[in-house]
Amino acid sequence: MIKAIVELSPEQAHERQRSGALMVDVREDGERAAGMAEGAMGVSKGRLEAEPGAWLPELDGEILLICGVGARSLQCARLLQSRGYTHVASVSGGTTRWKAAGLPMSAATADADFLERYSRHLRLAEVGLDGQRKLAAARVALISAGGLGSPAALYLAAAGIGHITLIDDDLVDRSNLQRQVLHRDVDIGTPKVESGCRTLAALNPHVVIEPQRTRLLASNVEALIRGHDVVIDGSDNFSTRYLANDACVRLGLPMVYGAVQGFEGQVSVFWPAREGGSCYRCLFPEPPPAAFAPNCAEAGVLGVLPGVIGLLQATEAIKLILGIGESLSGTLLQFDALGMRFNRLRLLRDPACPRCGNGVTAGDYVDVPTACGVG
Repeated sequence: MIKAIVELSPEQAHERQRSGALMVDVREDGERAAGMAEGAMGVSKGRLEAEPGAWLPELDGEILLICGVGARSLQCARLLQSRGYTHVASVSGGTTRWKAAGLPMSAATADADFLERYSRHLRLAEVGLDGQRKLAAARVALISAGGLGSPAALYLAAAGIGHITLIDDDLVDRSNLQRQVLHRDVDIGTPKVESGCRTLAALNPHVVIEPQRTRLLASNVEALIRGHDVVIDGSDNFSTRYLANDACVRLGLPMVYGAVQGFEGQVSVFWPAREGGSCYRCLFPEPPPAAFAPNCAEAGVLGVLPGVIGLLQATEAIKLILGIGESLSGTLLQFDALGMRFNRLRLLRDPACPRCGNGVTAGDYVDVPTACGVG
Protein backbone atom coordinates (compact mmCIF):
# COMPACT_ATOMS: atom_id res chain seq x y z
CA MET A 1 0.00 0.00 0.00
CA ILE A 2 1.35 3.43 -0.97
CA LYS A 3 1.89 5.69 2.02
CA ALA A 4 0.65 9.27 2.05
CA ILE A 5 3.37 11.83 1.44
CA VAL A 6 4.42 13.72 4.54
CA GLU A 7 3.88 17.47 4.22
CA LEU A 8 6.01 19.66 6.45
CA SER A 9 5.64 23.32 7.32
CA PRO A 10 8.59 25.48 6.24
CA GLU A 11 9.71 25.73 9.87
CA GLN A 12 9.65 21.94 10.29
CA ALA A 13 11.49 21.49 6.99
CA HIS A 14 14.14 24.00 8.05
CA GLU A 15 14.75 22.03 11.26
CA ARG A 16 15.05 18.76 9.29
CA GLN A 17 17.43 20.46 6.86
CA ARG A 18 19.63 21.63 9.73
CA SER A 19 19.69 18.04 10.98
CA GLY A 20 21.10 16.79 7.69
CA ALA A 21 18.12 16.29 5.35
CA LEU A 22 18.70 17.20 1.70
CA MET A 23 16.37 19.91 0.39
CA VAL A 24 15.71 20.03 -3.36
CA ASP A 25 14.04 22.99 -5.08
CA VAL A 26 12.16 21.52 -8.06
CA ARG A 27 11.17 24.80 -9.70
CA GLU A 28 12.55 25.78 -13.11
CA ASP A 29 15.94 27.50 -13.31
CA GLY A 30 14.36 30.87 -14.08
CA GLU A 31 12.10 30.70 -11.03
CA ARG A 32 15.02 29.87 -8.77
CA ALA A 33 16.86 32.94 -10.04
CA ALA A 34 14.67 34.99 -7.68
CA GLY A 35 16.27 33.14 -4.77
CA MET A 36 15.54 29.84 -3.06
CA ALA A 37 15.65 28.25 0.36
CA GLU A 38 19.21 28.60 1.52
CA GLY A 39 21.21 25.40 1.21
CA ALA A 40 18.75 23.77 -1.21
CA MET A 41 19.90 21.97 -4.35
CA GLY A 42 18.18 23.24 -7.50
CA VAL A 43 16.92 20.64 -9.97
CA SER A 44 13.78 21.17 -12.07
CA LYS A 45 10.92 18.73 -11.53
CA GLY A 46 11.16 17.42 -15.08
CA ARG A 47 14.88 16.70 -14.87
CA LEU A 48 14.61 15.12 -11.43
CA GLU A 49 11.74 12.86 -12.45
CA ALA A 50 13.49 11.84 -15.69
CA GLU A 51 16.66 10.66 -13.92
CA PRO A 52 16.32 10.76 -10.12
CA GLY A 53 19.34 8.55 -9.53
CA ALA A 54 21.64 11.16 -11.05
CA TRP A 55 20.71 13.59 -8.28
CA LEU A 56 19.54 11.36 -5.46
CA PRO A 57 21.67 8.19 -5.39
CA GLU A 58 20.51 7.04 -1.93
CA LEU A 59 17.00 5.57 -1.85
CA ASP A 60 16.83 5.75 1.96
CA GLY A 61 18.18 9.29 2.39
CA GLU A 62 15.94 11.98 3.86
CA ILE A 63 14.73 14.22 1.01
CA LEU A 64 12.73 17.42 1.34
CA LEU A 65 11.15 18.75 -1.85
CA ILE A 66 10.12 22.39 -2.23
CA CYS A 67 8.58 24.34 -5.14
CA GLY A 68 6.59 27.56 -5.46
CA VAL A 69 3.46 26.80 -3.44
CA GLY A 70 3.72 23.08 -2.72
CA ALA A 71 1.86 21.41 -5.61
CA ARG A 72 4.78 20.40 -7.83
CA SER A 73 6.87 19.19 -4.91
CA LEU A 74 4.01 16.98 -3.74
CA GLN A 75 3.61 15.46 -7.23
CA CYS A 76 7.35 14.87 -7.47
CA ALA A 77 7.43 13.29 -4.02
CA ARG A 78 4.77 10.77 -5.07
CA LEU A 79 6.79 9.81 -8.13
CA LEU A 80 10.00 9.41 -6.13
CA GLN A 81 8.15 7.23 -3.63
CA SER A 82 6.97 5.02 -6.51
CA ARG A 83 10.61 4.70 -7.61
CA GLY A 84 11.64 3.31 -4.25
CA TYR A 85 12.62 6.40 -2.24
CA THR A 86 11.53 5.73 1.32
CA HIS A 87 11.99 9.01 3.16
CA VAL A 88 10.52 11.83 1.03
CA ALA A 89 8.57 14.86 2.25
CA SER A 90 7.07 17.94 0.59
CA VAL A 91 7.23 21.48 1.98
CA SER A 92 3.66 22.80 2.34
CA GLY A 93 3.24 26.28 0.86
CA GLY A 94 6.60 26.03 -0.88
CA THR A 95 9.02 28.90 -1.27
CA THR A 96 6.18 31.41 -0.88
CA ARG A 97 5.53 30.33 2.72
CA TRP A 98 9.24 29.78 3.39
CA LYS A 99 10.00 33.38 2.48
CA ALA A 100 6.96 34.72 4.38
CA ALA A 101 8.18 32.88 7.48
CA GLY A 102 11.46 34.81 7.31
CA LEU A 103 13.56 31.69 6.78
CA PRO A 104 16.95 32.14 5.11
CA MET A 105 16.96 32.57 1.31
CA SER A 106 19.82 32.61 -1.19
CA ALA A 107 20.40 35.86 -3.07
CA ALA A 108 18.62 36.49 -6.37
CA THR A 109 20.79 36.05 -9.46
CA ALA A 110 18.77 38.46 -11.67
CA ASP A 111 17.11 41.83 -11.03
CA ALA A 112 13.51 42.05 -9.87
CA ASP A 113 12.18 43.73 -13.04
CA PHE A 114 13.64 40.98 -15.24
CA LEU A 115 12.27 38.21 -13.03
CA GLU A 116 8.78 39.68 -12.81
CA ARG A 117 8.49 40.83 -16.43
CA TYR A 118 9.49 37.47 -17.91
CA SER A 119 8.18 35.23 -15.13
CA ARG A 120 5.98 33.19 -17.48
CA HIS A 121 8.93 32.54 -19.80
CA LEU A 122 11.15 31.62 -16.89
CA ARG A 123 8.71 28.89 -15.86
CA LEU A 124 9.02 27.19 -19.24
CA ALA A 125 11.73 24.53 -19.34
CA GLU A 126 12.23 25.30 -23.05
CA VAL A 127 13.00 28.97 -22.28
CA GLY A 128 14.08 29.45 -18.69
CA LEU A 129 16.80 31.79 -17.54
CA ASP A 130 19.31 30.88 -20.25
CA GLY A 131 16.71 31.20 -22.98
CA GLN A 132 15.52 34.57 -21.77
CA ARG A 133 19.10 35.78 -21.77
CA LYS A 134 19.42 34.53 -25.36
CA LEU A 135 16.41 36.65 -26.29
CA ALA A 136 17.94 39.65 -24.54
CA ALA A 137 21.16 39.21 -26.53
CA ALA A 138 19.38 38.73 -29.88
CA ARG A 139 19.14 41.20 -32.74
CA VAL A 140 16.16 41.13 -35.10
CA ALA A 141 15.78 43.20 -38.26
CA LEU A 142 12.11 43.93 -38.86
CA ILE A 143 11.32 45.12 -42.36
CA SER A 144 8.15 47.23 -42.19
CA ALA A 145 6.30 48.86 -39.34
CA GLY A 146 3.01 48.21 -41.12
CA GLY A 147 0.35 45.52 -40.96
CA LEU A 148 2.67 42.54 -40.42
CA GLY A 149 5.45 44.44 -38.70
CA SER A 150 3.13 45.94 -36.07
CA PRO A 151 2.08 42.74 -34.25
CA ALA A 152 5.49 41.19 -34.78
CA ALA A 153 7.23 44.21 -33.24
CA LEU A 154 4.88 44.34 -30.26
CA TYR A 155 5.38 40.70 -29.33
CA LEU A 156 9.12 40.71 -29.99
CA ALA A 157 9.51 43.67 -27.66
CA ALA A 158 7.22 42.10 -25.06
CA ALA A 159 9.24 38.86 -25.26
CA GLY A 160 12.42 40.77 -24.44
CA ILE A 161 14.30 40.70 -27.76
CA GLY A 162 17.29 42.87 -26.91
CA HIS A 163 17.66 44.83 -30.16
CA ILE A 164 15.02 45.43 -32.82
CA THR A 165 15.94 47.32 -35.97
CA LEU A 166 12.76 48.84 -37.40
CA ILE A 167 13.09 49.54 -41.14
CA ASP A 168 10.37 51.60 -42.85
CA ASP A 169 10.27 54.83 -44.87
CA ASP A 170 6.52 55.48 -44.75
CA LEU A 171 4.31 57.88 -42.80
CA VAL A 172 1.29 56.87 -40.74
CA ASP A 173 -1.93 57.27 -42.69
CA ARG A 174 -5.48 57.10 -41.34
CA SER A 175 -6.20 54.07 -43.53
CA ASN A 176 -3.35 52.21 -41.76
CA LEU A 177 -5.04 52.24 -38.37
CA GLN A 178 -7.52 49.48 -39.25
CA ARG A 179 -4.68 46.92 -39.09
CA GLN A 180 -1.36 48.57 -38.16
CA VAL A 181 -1.76 48.41 -34.38
CA LEU A 182 1.65 49.87 -33.65
CA HIS A 183 0.25 53.34 -34.40
CA ARG A 184 -2.46 55.62 -32.99
CA ASP A 185 -4.70 58.36 -34.40
CA VAL A 186 -2.39 61.02 -32.98
CA ASP A 187 0.48 59.52 -35.02
CA ILE A 188 -1.10 60.30 -38.40
CA GLY A 189 1.45 62.09 -40.57
CA THR A 190 4.49 61.02 -38.54
CA PRO A 191 7.12 58.49 -39.69
CA LYS A 192 6.12 54.95 -38.81
CA VAL A 193 9.52 54.22 -37.28
CA GLU A 194 9.10 57.14 -34.88
CA SER A 195 5.58 56.12 -33.89
CA GLY A 196 6.72 52.51 -33.57
CA CYS A 197 9.65 53.42 -31.34
CA ARG A 198 7.39 55.34 -28.96
CA THR A 199 4.91 52.47 -28.69
CA LEU A 200 7.56 49.79 -28.18
CA ALA A 201 9.51 51.85 -25.64
CA ALA A 202 6.31 52.32 -23.63
CA LEU A 203 5.74 48.55 -23.71
CA ASN A 204 9.27 47.49 -22.76
CA PRO A 205 11.84 50.19 -21.95
CA HIS A 206 14.63 47.60 -21.73
CA VAL A 207 14.55 46.78 -25.44
CA VAL A 208 16.73 48.82 -27.81
CA ILE A 209 14.70 49.97 -30.82
CA GLU A 210 16.81 51.22 -33.70
CA PRO A 211 14.77 53.23 -36.21
CA GLN A 212 15.87 53.15 -39.84
CA ARG A 213 13.66 55.48 -41.85
CA THR A 214 14.57 54.25 -45.29
CA ARG A 215 13.42 51.95 -48.05
CA LEU A 216 15.44 48.79 -48.59
CA LEU A 217 17.58 49.34 -51.69
CA ALA A 218 20.35 47.50 -53.47
CA SER A 219 22.76 50.09 -52.09
CA ASN A 220 21.83 49.62 -48.40
CA VAL A 221 20.20 46.21 -47.92
CA GLU A 222 23.26 44.32 -46.79
CA ALA A 223 24.41 47.04 -44.41
CA LEU A 224 20.94 47.24 -42.84
CA ILE A 225 20.51 43.55 -42.07
CA ARG A 226 24.08 42.42 -41.46
CA GLY A 227 24.79 41.63 -37.81
CA HIS A 228 21.26 40.44 -37.00
CA ASP A 229 20.25 36.95 -35.95
CA VAL A 230 16.90 36.87 -37.74
CA VAL A 231 15.26 39.00 -40.44
CA ILE A 232 11.46 39.34 -40.49
CA ASP A 233 10.01 40.40 -43.83
CA GLY A 234 6.74 42.25 -43.38
CA SER A 235 7.04 44.20 -46.63
CA ASP A 236 4.21 44.74 -49.10
CA ASN A 237 6.19 44.99 -52.33
CA PHE A 238 8.27 42.64 -54.44
CA SER A 239 11.27 44.95 -54.71
CA THR A 240 11.87 44.87 -50.96
CA ARG A 241 11.10 41.17 -50.61
CA TYR A 242 13.55 40.03 -53.29
CA LEU A 243 16.29 42.29 -51.94
CA ALA A 244 15.76 40.98 -48.40
CA ASN A 245 15.81 37.40 -49.63
CA ASP A 246 18.98 37.85 -51.67
CA ALA A 247 20.83 39.53 -48.82
CA CYS A 248 19.74 36.87 -46.31
CA VAL A 249 20.98 34.12 -48.66
CA ARG A 250 24.35 35.82 -49.04
CA LEU A 251 24.70 36.44 -45.29
CA GLY A 252 23.34 33.02 -44.27
CA LEU A 253 20.49 34.52 -42.23
CA PRO A 254 17.00 33.08 -41.77
CA MET A 255 14.25 35.23 -43.29
CA VAL A 256 10.81 34.86 -41.72
CA TYR A 257 8.39 35.59 -44.53
CA GLY A 258 4.77 36.65 -44.23
CA ALA A 259 2.15 37.90 -46.68
CA VAL A 260 -1.57 38.71 -46.57
CA GLN A 261 -4.32 39.61 -49.00
CA GLY A 262 -8.07 39.65 -48.57
CA PHE A 263 -8.85 36.85 -46.12
CA GLU A 264 -5.77 34.72 -46.72
CA GLY A 265 -2.19 34.77 -45.48
CA GLN A 266 0.96 32.70 -45.57
CA VAL A 267 4.12 32.29 -43.51
CA SER A 268 7.43 30.52 -44.02
CA VAL A 269 11.08 30.59 -43.04
CA PHE A 270 13.49 30.89 -45.95
CA TRP A 271 16.91 29.64 -44.91
CA PRO A 272 18.81 27.65 -47.55
CA ALA A 273 21.90 27.57 -45.30
CA ARG A 274 20.00 25.05 -43.14
CA GLU A 275 19.54 21.50 -44.38
CA GLY A 276 16.12 21.15 -45.97
CA GLY A 277 15.71 24.91 -46.33
CA SER A 278 15.00 26.97 -49.41
CA CYS A 279 14.82 30.63 -50.38
CA TYR A 280 12.04 32.85 -51.68
CA ARG A 281 13.38 32.59 -55.23
CA CYS A 282 13.05 28.80 -55.08
CA LEU A 283 9.30 29.46 -54.88
CA PHE A 284 9.15 32.55 -57.09
CA PRO A 285 12.36 32.84 -59.17
CA GLU A 286 11.52 36.30 -60.48
CA PRO A 287 8.96 38.98 -59.57
CA PRO A 288 5.87 39.21 -61.76
CA PRO A 289 5.51 42.07 -64.23
CA ALA A 290 4.16 45.20 -62.57
CA ALA A 291 0.95 44.90 -64.60
CA PHE A 292 0.14 41.58 -62.91
CA ALA A 293 1.02 42.56 -59.34
CA PRO A 294 -1.86 43.29 -56.91
CA ASN A 295 -2.74 46.97 -56.75
CA CYS A 296 -1.95 48.31 -53.29
CA ALA A 297 -4.49 51.11 -53.53
CA GLU A 298 -7.32 48.75 -54.49
CA ALA A 299 -6.42 45.55 -52.63
CA GLY A 300 -8.39 44.91 -49.46
CA VAL A 301 -7.40 42.98 -46.35
CA LEU A 302 -9.31 41.91 -43.26
CA GLY A 303 -7.92 44.05 -40.46
CA VAL A 304 -7.17 41.21 -38.05
CA LEU A 305 -5.46 39.03 -40.69
CA PRO A 306 -2.04 40.76 -40.49
CA GLY A 307 -2.27 40.25 -36.74
CA VAL A 308 -2.55 36.49 -37.15
CA ILE A 309 0.27 36.27 -39.69
CA GLY A 310 2.52 38.79 -37.91
CA LEU A 311 2.20 36.85 -34.64
CA LEU A 312 3.15 33.64 -36.43
CA GLN A 313 6.22 35.44 -37.79
CA ALA A 314 7.18 36.60 -34.30
CA THR A 315 6.68 33.06 -33.00
CA GLU A 316 9.01 31.66 -35.65
CA ALA A 317 11.66 34.30 -34.89
CA ILE A 318 11.58 33.53 -31.17
CA LYS A 319 11.83 29.77 -31.82
CA LEU A 320 14.81 30.32 -34.11
CA ILE A 321 16.61 32.41 -31.51
CA LEU A 322 15.95 29.89 -28.74
CA GLY A 323 16.68 26.90 -30.97
CA ILE A 324 13.47 25.13 -29.94
CA GLY A 325 10.66 23.39 -31.75
CA GLU A 326 10.31 22.82 -35.48
CA SER A 327 10.62 25.89 -37.67
CA LEU A 328 8.74 26.52 -40.91
CA SER A 329 11.96 26.22 -42.89
CA GLY A 330 11.02 24.11 -45.91
CA THR A 331 7.29 24.60 -45.28
CA LEU A 332 4.76 27.16 -46.49
CA LEU A 333 1.94 27.60 -43.97
CA GLN A 334 -1.24 28.94 -45.57
CA PHE A 335 -4.12 30.41 -43.56
CA ASP A 336 -7.72 30.87 -44.70
CA ALA A 337 -9.51 33.17 -42.26
CA LEU A 338 -13.00 32.60 -43.68
CA GLY A 339 -12.72 28.83 -43.37
CA MET A 340 -10.44 29.06 -40.30
CA ARG A 341 -8.14 26.51 -41.93
CA PHE A 342 -4.38 26.06 -42.04
CA ASN A 343 -2.65 24.17 -44.82
CA ARG A 344 1.00 23.11 -44.99
CA LEU A 345 2.90 22.80 -48.27
CA ARG A 346 6.36 21.28 -48.50
CA LEU A 347 8.95 23.57 -50.08
CA LEU A 348 12.09 22.16 -51.67
CA ARG A 349 15.24 24.01 -52.57
CA ASP A 350 15.45 24.42 -56.33
CA PRO A 351 18.88 23.22 -57.56
CA ALA A 352 18.49 25.72 -60.40
CA CYS A 353 17.47 28.61 -58.13
CA PRO A 354 19.04 31.85 -59.42
CA ARG A 355 20.16 32.79 -55.90
CA CYS A 356 20.78 29.63 -53.82
CA GLY A 357 21.01 26.94 -56.52
CA ASN A 358 23.88 24.54 -57.05
CA GLY A 359 27.02 26.29 -58.18
CA VAL A 360 25.42 29.74 -58.00
CA THR A 361 27.72 32.48 -56.74
CA ALA A 362 26.28 35.51 -55.01
CA GLY A 363 25.28 38.06 -57.60
CA ASP A 364 24.84 41.80 -57.30
CA TYR A 365 21.77 43.22 -55.64
CA VAL A 366 19.27 44.68 -58.08
CA ASP A 367 16.43 47.13 -57.44
CA VAL A 368 13.50 45.57 -59.24
CA PRO A 369 10.64 47.86 -60.35
CA THR A 370 8.53 48.75 -57.34
CA ALA A 371 5.29 46.82 -57.55
CA CYS A 372 2.90 45.64 -54.89
CA GLY A 373 3.12 42.15 -53.53
CA VAL A 374 0.84 40.19 -51.28
CA GLY A 375 1.39 41.85 -47.93
